[in-house]
Amino acid sequence: MALTTHVRSYRRLASVQFKRFLREPMALFFTVAFPVLLVLLFGFIWGNEPGGPFTPPGFGYIDSYVPALAAIVIGTVALIGLPITTAADRKQKLLRRYQVTPLRPLVYFAADVSVHFGSALLGMGLVIILAKLVFGLRFGGNWAAVLGGFTLSTLAFVAVGYVLASLVRSERVAQAVGMAIYFPLMFLSGAAMPLQTMPGNVRDVARWLPLTHVVHLLQDLWFGVGWNWLSGMVLLAMLVASTVASAALFRWEQGSGPGIAARRVAPLHGGHPGPDRSGGGRPGSAGGPH
Repeated sequence: MALTTHVRSYRRLASVQFKRFLREPMALFFTVAFPVLLVLLFGFIWGNEPGGPFTPPGFGYIDSYVPALAAIVIGTVALIGLPITTAADRKQKLLRRYQVTPLRPLVYFAADVSVHFGSALLGMGLVIILAKLVFGLRFGGNWAAVLGGFTLSTLAFVAVGYVLASLVRSERVAQAVGMAIYFPLMFLSGAAMPLQTMPGNVRDVARWLPLTHVVHLLQDLWFGVGWNWLSGMVLLAMLVASTVASAALFRWEQGSGPGIAARRVAPLHGGHPGPDRSGGGRPGSAGGPH
């Protein structure tokens, strides 16, 4: 019975969160429209004829660029969209309202992660369809393996996004910090332009960037080379470390103690939350989630 309740809560919350995403013009543009525009731009500039200087034999520029573009989609969702949304929800006390209801923290995070993963998958799916229709996109790998690599990459960066969301105090700070981290990663990782076009010292720096491992992992899977185990292990380690850090640092409201399992406000009779008398300093009332 409890499991059924949690599943129902997950579905409702995920539906609400996804509708909110669709109503945010900036998030929708940078997750869905911006990658499509990049494919069209670089496709019309470079074309997709096989035998280019930066592509494996039998593949063209767009064939190589599409899996690299996944890193841009993932970075946009996880490093910019997620921290801004979470910081805004915290400031508006929406997270507080979730916390004082019977909703389990795990259900909230499962729904939130699902929506961010789904939005990234939606953006990437549209890129692949467009590239296939316009530029004859080629694929040499296994779709299940590519999906696995995409899932690992997305979850690793989403976990980092929660760490950022836990540390910033407002959506403006989240936007500034997210962009300060994201744009250098995007331009230096090979996601925006091939690493082969960069000077040797820049490539040496790029090897240490986590987004570079997303590009390497997904390109190798796309071309049928197989799993890049170094990149896979780096992303897995990042996922584990960032999950532990975000679980310890996450704040449901400004000024509250850190930790996703921070003590909740005990409800009074009638199901309404009363004052927190545990010394935690949290405000005394909040409604249920809308």
